[in-house]
Formats: sequence, structure tokens, C-alpha cells
Amino acid sequence: MWSTYFHTLRHLRWGQITGRLAHRLHRPKPDTRPAPPVRAMLQPWVVGCIRPASLLGPQEACFLNERRTLSFPTAWNDPAVPKLWLYNLHYFEGLQAPPPDAAQSELRRTWVRRWIDENPPGEGNGWEPYPLSLRIVSWIKWILAGEPADPVVVQSLAVQVRFLRQRLEVHLLGNHLFENARALVFAGHFFDGEEAAAWRRHGETIMREQLQEQLLADGGHFERSPMYHALLLEGLLDLHNVHRTFDTLIPSPWIESAREMLGWLPRMCHGDDGIAFFNDAAFGIAAEWPALNAYARRLGLHMHHAALPDAWLGESGYARLRSGPLLVLADAAPVGPDYLPGHAHADTLSFECSVGAQRLFVNSGTSTYEIGELRQRQRGTPAHNTLVIDGADSSEVWAGFRVARRARVRVLERPREGQPVLAASHDGYRRLAGAPVHQRRWQLREGRLELHDEVQGGGEHLVECFLHLHPEVQAGPIEHGRLHLSAPDGTSLARVTLDPAFEWVLREGEWYPAFGVSVRNQHLHGRWRGPLPLRCLTTIDTGA
Repeated sequence: MWSTYFHTLRHLRWGQITGRLAHRLHRPKPDTRPAPPVRAMLQPWVVGCIRPASLLGPQEACFLNERRTLSFPTAWNDPAVPKLWLYNLHYFEGLQAPPPDAAQSELRRTWVRRWIDENPPGEGNGWEPYPLSLRIVSWIKWILAGEPADPVVVQSLAVQVRFLRQRLEVHLLGNHLFENARALVFAGHFFDGEEAAAWRRHGETIMREQLQEQLLADGGHFERSPMYHALLLEGLLDLHNVHRTFDTLIPSPWIESAREMLGWLPRMCHGDDGIAFFNDAAFGIAAEWPALNAYARRLGLHMHHAALPDAWLGESGYARLRSGPLLVLADAAPVGPDYLPGHAHADTLSFECSVGAQRLFVNSGTSTYEIGELRQRQRGTPAHNTLVIDGADSSEVWAGFRVARRARVRVLERPREGQPVLAASHDGYRRLAGAPVHQRRWQLREGRLELHDEVQGGGEHLVECFLHLHPEVQAGPIEHGRLHLSAPDGTSLARVTLDPAFEWVLREGEWYPAFGVSVRNQHLHGRWRGPLPLRCLTTIDTGA
């Protein structure tokens, strides 16, 4: 266990360690002075990405696909409810649900007033920096979209912003610090006067630094999660929107960053326009690519959703490869920034593929952030389409958001125009006896994927291969090392040829496409035991 702690902590920045200590020891006193005046809008707020209705009644709410009847005031901090669900209760993103009628408008006002009455300044989950940041932005967007500025709400907003400014998450960094900065910039525009100007300057300083730090040269977010990439992209579009609303000049690098992120996201989507599941990723948390592109279009920043060519996203470490109707999204990425791998999965050299709009092979997804067996299983290597050696994870994921020893990737061959191929290796298993190294080569030609796997090293090992099917795909049976895959209507999708060196079985499993959701599926499980080296070939042929 000491080794696990050592290999986890040694990557942290000194500022994260001192910042965590300061965050625990310093508890600022809420500043309840009167709020600064509210600035006049100079242009209408542009409609952003619409959220589903989540505030369903005076005591009913639905988040993460779980509907609850609540008992107030204790519901805000109920220890029996998962922390992430409670966080969502405090976000108030449901205020951006479809335009309400009179009854729904009054319901939303009731929820906001209740939050103010039942969450004293500085106390409880709602005053932690991350939900505080998201709620500040949600309430301001709600008012900018046409809700009358209730003086009680405005006063509460000012108290929240002052408290946030003293609780910035410099110990966590990443998307958390981005959201802290976005809230300060929003508040600095919404309010007028010198205090508000100081909020804005502080937020913009952090935002400039964090965009340089978090945005990679290929336009991807450095945590390598398509879901978090989409969340931060929407945040950038919101920042463009608030600058436009108050007719202030948005820094030009922020506009360029939004364009780069808009260019990256569709390259990590399947033909159904949904994101691939690498690292922490699920449907229903971030807006989908078409909605984000439409929002950008309304702001004058849209990207044309044309046919996307093969792409090597070199800084991120992902490849988009096509041949005929077959699309492959391949992972040769690091688990994330060394000092911030909290949303990483042990998915190195995994892949997803689809035929047209039908997903074929999928990583298993994310349905919970609660520490436990399910969270550990979803982050582990067997939940992804890659090899497992001696039952170990390629990177040592543990405790919900921790990673000890990490797989390091070496790219051996990268896609070029007209050559849909990627080859890479990783050293995540070198800690095992014999120091095995996994190398994988994806080669596409004439609608067929050739998946070449090689394990070099010494000694005898158990090597397992996992290939997870989308729940809608009908498979099997395995006959003479082959099986057919069909769409729900019986249409043939692909033929899979399995390497005869492995013992293959088709097993029942689960796919986790959204938080709180589990769907039955099937996966191919191959086993081989023997002395290294091992070489094997799997093909997926669409017949195109």
C-alpha cells in the first residue's frame, strides 16, 4: 500500500499539496455586505445549450437518471444520498431547461428561494467551490435569459461570489479551477463597480493561465475525456456569450481556443454524433456535439459538420481511422496530466468502432463516481477493448480518482493521408515478472480492421483479450473462430475472425452509457497462457 501511495503522490505539484492544506485549514468568513449594482445588458443573451428539466415539483428532482422525493431542509446535505447527486442538486443547471410556463417559472423561483433560506452562507455541500461555481453561472444565465432580477437572489449571488473568491480550487486544478474562473468572469460582467471589476480581472487571469495549461495543441482538453472536453467547450461558449451580452471585448485567444475545441470534439464522436467512451465519459452530462455546434453557430463561431477525414490527434494521443463504413477511434494517449489523472481509466491501447451510425465495439462507460467495486471495475482494464496481463490493470487505478503507476505510451507509427494505420506500445505491465510490453497495431483497409497484438517480455503469463459489444449488436455463436455481428433489424454489420491461439467465449456483461444506467450487453473474452512472446491477429470485416 505504501508503494501505491508513493506512486500516486510523487506526481503532485507542490502547490497542490500546500493548496490542500490551506483549503482545509482556512475557512473564510462570509461577506454579507450589500451586493454591487447589476449592470445593464447591452445585447440579448443568446440561447445556449438546453438542459433537461430536473426540478420536477416542490419536493421532487431528478439527476443522474435517479428521481428522488426530498425532505427539506435536510435534503441538501443528506449523508445517505450519493455526493454527486447532491452536487447536482446544488448546481441548478435545470434553470436552463426548455422555456417554462407560468407554473414552471414559479417552481424554479421557489427552488432558488428555498436554497437561499436553507443553506446559510459558508455551510454545507452547496458552499463547496465546484457546486458554488456552477450555481453562480446557472443563476446569472437564468437572469440574463429573462428572469427578473430578484434583489434577494442578487444579494445571495454577491455573497456566493465573495466566498468563492477565497476558496478557489488551486489544490485540484483542471476543470475545477476552470469553473471557478468562469464564475468569477460571469459575476464580474453581471455586477458593476470596482469590486465586480476585480472579480472579472481575477477570473480572466486564471482563465488565461488555465487555457494555456489545459488546452493541447490539437485542440483537446488535457484530461483526455471527451465528456469533460465538451463541458469545458460549453463553458468557453458561455464566456463568449456573456462578453457579447455586455459588449465587452473577449480575449482573442479564447475565441481561438473555442474554435480549436470545436474542431476536436467531432473527431472523437461516432456516426451517431455521440462521444466515444475514453476515460470518464457518459451520455447526459455534457451537451452533445450537434447542440454545441448549433450554440457556436448562434454566436458566430460555428464549425461546419462535414465529413471528417482520418485524423491523428497527436497531443491528445487519439486517432480517428476510417475505411468504407467502418470507423475506428483508437487510444494511444497518456492517462492524463501526471499531476491530475483523477478521471483516467486504465484504457491504454483500447479502441471503439462503429459501422455508420451503429456502434459496434464500445468501452464500458461510466455510471458512478462513488468509491467502490463498481467504480473500480469501470476504470479497470478489463472494461475496455484491450489486453490484460496476469489480471493486472495497465495503470494502477484506485480509490475512485487515484492512479499510482501509469502506462507510458510510445507511438511507433501514426496515420498519414491515405494510410489509416496506428501502432503503439505501452510499458504499464513492465512492473510484472518478465517485464512484458504490449504493442498494438490498428490497420484499416477495404472496410476491414486488422488488430495486431504483440506481447514481448520474459516468463510465462496469462494474457486476456476483451472486446465489448454495443447492446444493440446481435452476436454469435462462435464457430471455427468466427462470429457474425448483426444490427437489431438483422442487417449484417461485420464478421469477426478471432486468433486461434486464444480460447474464446462470448459472455454476458454490462454497458454503462450514463450515470445510474446499466444495460446488458455481450463481450468476447479470450484467454492464452504460455511463455512470451505472443503475437495474435483479430479482424473485423464489414465486407465493404
